[in-house]
Amino acid sequence: MRQIVLDTETTGLSAETGDRIIEIGCVELVGRKLTGNNKHFYLNPGRESHEDALKVHGISNEFLRDKPKFGQIAEELLDYLHGAEIIIHNAAFDVGFLNKELELIGKAPLRSFIGSVTDTLVMAKEMFPGKRNSLDALCDRLGVDNSSRTLHGALLDAELLADVYINLTRGQDALLIDLTPADTGVQGIVTQIDLTRFTLPVLLASEQETAAHEDLLKQLDKASGGKTLWRLIGAQNAAEPMA
Repeated sequence: MRQIVLDTETTGLSAETGDRIIEIGCVELVGRKLTGNNKHFYLNPGRESHEDALKVHGISNEFLRDKPKFGQIAEELLDYLHGAEIIIHNAAFDVGFLNKELELIGKAPLRSFIGSVTDTLVMAKEMFPGKRNSLDALCDRLGVDNSSRTLHGALLDAELLADVYINLTRGQDALLIDLTPADTGVQGIVTQIDLTRFTLPVLLASEQETAAHEDLLKQLDKASGGKTLWRLIGAQNAAEPMA
């Protein structure tokens, strides 16, 4: 599946009160690998950035004066995004701004042009409840080098987020078998593999690994305030009378 990691920078925090997009950065993944087919736009928002926003992205109003308006790059952007899964950190923010820009030029909302939206902030909150899940925090936690990120920039942030996403989802395809060209039929059709030919060994956890697992469960339980599913189910089962 084709995936596009996307990030924007804006003049402020509210598209509904007139703030606009000033930068869009997109990074393409195909088969969970970077392709180098990226997109990057600076945009003239037709207004000045708020002082607080300037401190975040550092993109001056003067720099943007000769840049294109969103309407001038909209078709190129939509063609690039067409049908892809879009990966965004805090998707509601970026999608809200993109929808407003599209509305202003008489276009349908973003979801009319793309396959789906994946929010890595939602993913991170589920995986690391009770922890900071900003892009910087995730880079630190997952070992992604963000030393070059002194200011927010849409393309750099999209590149970092692509690395974070791969780390967040690492292992989801660990049981898939890499196919060589010999495993594929004509026109890229993948042939089926008979898995009954393989014997998968059962590796039991060691005492140390079991203890580490129990410790992790306790930490998750504490972070959720005792609302973890296994605690609730355990309490429910304990309360049921024996048959």
